[in-house]
Amino acid sequence: MDRIVAALFEQYAAGNRAFPDINLRGADLSEAMLSGIDLTGAVLKGSELMGADLSQSCLKQANLRGADLSGALLNDCNLSGADLRGSELMGADLRGADLSGAQLQAADYDRYTRFDRTVDPKSLGLIEVLPA
Repeated sequence: MDRIVAALFEQYAAGNRAFPDINLRGADLSEAMLSGIDLTGAVLKGSELMGADLSQSCLKQANLRGADLSGALLNDCNLSGADLRGSELMGADLRGADLSGAQLQAADYDRYTRFDRTVDPKSLGLIEVLPA
């Protein structure tokens, strides 16, 4: 997996932004700066994406089930049809994100998670984590 992640960062730095259907299952991409990347159909199940910058990216139909996206920048991100069930979204910025058709059941969020004003997280099946 480390080789795949290293190759992704190398190609991204060289200007490549398209990585459709890439398998990054369980990868550690914490704090990664990948704004504008195209991960359409990618497998990111169980991945660590804490604090990652994925703003203006395409994660359409991506499998992010159980991924940790705490503190991630997902603003203006295309998450249409993505599987985010059981993911962690505490403190994530989802303003402007396209959540149409996304599966968000049992994903955790907190009072620091930012959504558009028109988004009702509870109606989407998200679970609010309250402070202890």
